[in-house]
Amino acid sequence: MKIKRQKQAKKTLSFYKYNFNFREPHQILIDGTFCQAALKNKIQIKEQMPKYLMGEVQLCTTNCALKELDTLGKELYGAKIILQRYQVRKCQHFKNPVPASQCLLSMLEDTNPHHYFVATQDFKLTTGLKKIPGVPLLYIILNTMVLEKPSQSSLDQVQAVHLGELISPAEQQRLCSMKEDQGIAQKGGERRGKKRKRKQHNPNPLSCLKKKKKKKSGPTPPLKKTEQAHKRTRSRHKKGATPGEDHVSTSSVQKPSNLLE
Repeated sequence: MKIKRQKQAKKTLSFYKYNFNFREPHQILIDGTFCQAALKNKIQIKEQMPKYLMGEVQLCTTNCALKELDTLGKELYGAKIILQRYQVRKCQHFKNPVPASQCLLSMLEDTNPHHYFVATQDFKLTTGLKKIPGVPLLYIILNTMVLEKPSQSSLDQVQAVHLGELISPAEQQRLCSMKEDQGIAQKGGERRGKKRKRKQHNPNPLSCLKKKKKKKSGPTPPLKKTEQAHKRTRSRHKKGATPGEDHVSTSSVQKPSNLLE
């Protein structure tokens, strides 16, 4: 049974890791009801929580959750001592404390941007958490801690992202970080960073060259008759004649007179 629970927790963690960009150390918001259940069932939260979630954790709470345990009296004194050992995260109700369920819901906002896990036994709080996508829920049942399966709102958002109707929180965070790096992130319609000054560059040397004057193209003059005749004639040489000798036609050579006599 323990191995089956561990496999289910690993599957749920991978769902939140790849779809909602959850990373270690996991931040776990705890209220007084969870500490009271752990005290009754003799569960060591600091020791068993990292083993169950298979990674580093940061246990934290809010000032409103501590104030609520003060008002409930001595019955929850042990839970108060346990809860005081954890980190206290700032909430919006420092001057006017509210119930722990209302305070934890306000910490998550609409999309759980800080990637909180919530550990509680409060039924009212769990019903409110299931309406917010991307909120892992932890509770204690039968002397064991249980990580609940993803809620229907989380499944619906993941399906909408796959269909291209929404942008996943991981992609939104990447886009925001890229905008901040480039100095183009906007807040209230104005840019956060200053405009970048463009560096002065030297002009292109090719653009500074003088343009060559184009020669006027006109009709080519006709060749003279002598030039045409010279092109047609070809020099022919006798066999055995040296290249320096001029060609003499056989018709122009006169026979000696003694042979005719």
